[in-house]
Amino acid sequence: MTVQNDAAHDMASPAGLPAAAETLRSWLGAADRVLVAAGAGLSAAAGYDYGDTERFRELLPALYGLGLRSRYLLGVPLPPDMMWGYWAVHIDDIRHGSAPNPLYRRLRSLVGDRDHWVMTSNVDALFARNGFAPDRIFAPQGDYGRLQCTVPCVQETWAAKPFLDRVLAAYDRKTGRVTDPAALPVCPNCGADVFPNVRVGPEFVDGAHMPAGDRLNRWLGDAPDTARLLVLEIGAGFNTPGVIRWPMENVVRHTPGARLVRVNPDHPEVPADLGDRALPLPFTADRLLAALTT
Repeated sequence: MTVQNDAAHDMASPAGLPAAAETLRSWLGAADRVLVAAGAGLSAAAGYDYGDTERFRELLPALYGLGLRSRYLLGVPLPPDMMWGYWAVHIDDIRHGSAPNPLYRRLRSLVGDRDHWVMTSNVDALFARNGFAPDRIFAPQGDYGRLQCTVPCVQETWAAKPFLDRVLAAYDRKTGRVTDPAALPVCPNCGADVFPNVRVGPEFVDGAHMPAGDRLNRWLGDAPDTARLLVLEIGAGFNTPGVIRWPMENVVRHTPGARLVRVNPDHPEVPADLGDRALPLPFTADRLLAALTT
């Protein structure tokens, strides 16, 4: 059972935002350890919204002309030259930008020097690119920065950028097609098709990601009895609740004294059994963090 308490309803109004920020500030101040848990809502608030139709039209005008309106293209029957054009443009935009992201930087500053970890379903590496230690980030859904064999013939992954740079060099923006078939990526080991190293089925190669999950579990289990843990969950809804949302509830449920802050404008509800150890904040991350740092 989940509930959204009366305080959350009050906080949902613009007038409630300062109170929400102050409560979060207080809970952070009382925490010795912080586990930041993030879903797609955090990256959307940071400017990377897969459902942003205008951004889709700007990046991929040929696909927009075919009637497509978002970056959610898994299962769309595009020919390989168009599909790889999409992947190259999409991944280059969301994964390989070098400019700092203000929202992620603000979040890193908020965590400060507290002992912390990150767990995220996002595959854009925005945490590591904005000041969070790469060896303290668990990304169980994978990373757009790697490619893998679709067979897979080996349990290895390869840096995506060299492959995608060749695709982009042969990409025709007007048609949305890759004009040189030799630029289409294939497995360097067996010649089969490759795919971004993200979890879409049983062929997902997770070897590069799961050791971080083991280290995170040890970090949680090795905490002193007196340590106060705050789970700061941001933008994790019900697309894949078994990755972030439900595990974070269980972490708090089974960690004495732990607290959960759930930041989500659409689904801030928290489990009733957590009582006053869970705080639902019905705001987007950008609004809440802006209020915290004002």
